[in-house]
Amino acid sequence: MFGCDMYNIKPDLVSIAKALSSAYMPIGAILVSPEITDVIYSQSNKLGSFAHGFTYSGHPVSCAVAVETLKIYKERNIVEHVNKIAPRFQEGIKAFSGSPIVGEIRGLGLILGTEFVDNKSPNDPFPAEWGVGSIFGAECEKRGMLIRVAGDSIMLSPPLIMTPNEVEEIISKFGDALKATEERIVELKSRKN
Repeated sequence: MFGCDMYNIKPDLVSIAKALSSAYMPIGAILVSPEITDVIYSQSNKLGSFAHGFTYSGHPVSCAVAVETLKIYKERNIVEHVNKIAPRFQEGIKAFSGSPIVGEIRGLGLILGTEFVDNKSPNDPFPAEWGVGSIFGAECEKRGMLIRVAGDSIMLSPPLIMTPNEVEEIISKFGDALKATEERIVELKSRKN
């Protein structure tokens, strides 16, 4: 369920937030390993209680939503579902890595980022005023797909519950938007020369 699981890493602390409530309610938490909590408890016995909290800690509505969210993740086998559809999502989007305007497509699971560069070189960005990421974002939006744009990089993080057909739809829309963006870049380059 966590990124550290993919690499068999056992962290001392893990902060979690949005996915804890599926972003329906504001909530965050820190998962702490026994190695850390054992030290806190043993020292609390010597020095007094380690009291830690905030005004909104343990808000009952947020906590109820988080409990229900975790229950739904388990009941609907969300982790297994993601593990089943993520390889096709990754493979389908990464198939566009050969585009002349794509520097790199990277990610894991259902999270992917794409960096747009000129000449496929990270050292050769497009002129900032072209707004290549925004052009791609607008092309996606024309096709009914919303993405996150950050300069000339974009991020995809579709719903965990999407169907295999929706994975194919995202791949198709990504490809169509990329082709339209490539055409726009050719036009911008011709004006520049």
